Amino acid sequence: MKKKMSTTYMVELAVLIAIILIMAFTPIGYIKTLGLEITLIVVPVVVGAVTLGPTAGLILGTTFGITSFIQCFGMSAFGAVLLSINPFLTFLVCVPTRALMGWLTGVIYQSLRKSNGIKKAACPITCLCGPILNTLFFMSVLCLCFYQTDYIQSMVSSMGASNVLAFVVAFVGVNGVVEALLCFIVGTAIAKALLVILQRSKKSA
Repeated sequence: MKKKMSTTYMVELAVLIAIILIMAFTPIGYIKTLGLEITLIVVPVVVGAVTLGPTAGLILGTTFGITSFIQCFGMSAFGAVLLSINPFLTFLVCVPTRALMGWLTGVIYQSLRKSNGIKKAACPITCLCGPILNTLFFMSVLCLCFYQTDYIQSMVSSMGASNVLAFVVAFVGVNGVVEALLCFIVGTAIAKALLVILQRSKKSA
């Protein structure tokens, strides 16, 4: 049984990593509308964190972060500018933030499952927390590392933001809300289906 579950774990983890890579380097991972860029890559990270646990969430989040950092080398105009300013700080903005998001999402799900009052809502709550944490960590580190740079200050001025919080709200905008809703809906549906499959696999083992 342990061997079978270990194989199932590794297969699902490998599939989710492959999905992240495909989404990251194709238009599948992003929705562009009215100038907005909405990423869907957080969905497989959250799904893996829910179904496979915090360690898988950490691995998937790190994979997401690395692909995000790679895109700074010419595939993302915003990332390319950050990279030109400070490559190390750009790495901190892209990778540790996503790794922490993936791990913490798994921890949140496991914690909620232990609470009798909200056990049934653990999956949808976690799928909503994932993208929120992703935005929170990314924007926090971005502001800590780059807020005082000329590049970000020019954006602050163009947005008419009077402080850091106003800049974050203006920068995240509608796309942050859409990302959270998409992950909540799509992530919950996929995660619940996979949880049922894994549960059946355990019973048949």
